[in-house]
Amino acid sequence: MKQVYHDLVVASAGSGLTDITADVLRFVARSAIRDGLLTLFVKHTSASLLVQENADPDVGRDLENFLQKLVPHNSDVYRHRAEGPDDMPAHIRSALTLTSLGVPVRNGELQLGVWQAIYLFEHRDEAHQRQIALHLIGD
Repeated sequence: MKQVYHDLVVASAGSGLTDITADVLRFVARSAIRDGLLTLFVKHTSASLLVQENADPDVGRDLENFLQKLVPHNSDVYRHRAEGPDDMPAHIRSALTLTSLGVPVRNGELQLGVWQAIYLFEHRDEAHQRQIALHLIGD
């Protein structure tokens, strides 16, 4: 059994989804591991990871709009505003979504469905550099 690690750096464009599937596929291909489990972990408290539909960009926009309504900016209930009005809402959104994913790898391929992709979900308004730890274990 082998293990391979990599820190993926992703530049977000601000709030919303960034497709990282191609970067993850390159990592898996370079690993020489044919069958195993890939774990992804975002190293931030104001961003998350999703497996979501890749065919219609409206899905991402609808998810962002839903979270805007569920966790609005400038709410009087937030005390933590150290980095601006989107700071605490970003932390709440991260808590409501996923900071890690597990994706099976079989025959050197991610076992994603036809319409699935892996996304970084940025919860801050401004662009950020995000680090995602990748760990693939298998044979």
